[in-house]
Amino acid sequence: VQLQASGGGLVEAGGSQRLSCTDSGPTFSSYAMGWFRQAPGKERLLVAAISRSGVGTYHSDSVKGRFTVSRDNAKSTVYLQMNSLKPEDTAVYYCAAKRATSLSTYYYSPAHYEYWGQGTLVTVSS
Repeated sequence: VQLQASGGGLVEAGGSQRLSCTDSGPTFSSYAMGWFRQAPGKERLLVAAISRSGVGTYHSDSVKGRFTVSRDNAKSTVYLQMNSLKPEDTAVYYCAAKRATSLSTYYYSPAHYEYWGQGTLVTVSS
């Protein structure tokens, strides 16, 4: 598994951004995926997670109703659509993968995830 995150950048408050994370390997559909973010001086926190099949999803309270996680297994890509962005959403965003047997289970803790992308910086200006 090799994860490549993209889509970060500078956006104005209230704007939208879509992050993508693509796996170059052939087994993407075997992995549950997560999006985490880490602001300067703060811990890495789960933003959203999605099961292998996409049927199970989770969004943290801080982004619920604004962000949407999805995946396209045919393209080996997981997405994070971010709408109504706020300055407090500014962080480095990481995608992560965990091999899973269940089609519907997602995972909360960073310790669960086995593979990480390199991170992409999202900066929201006020």
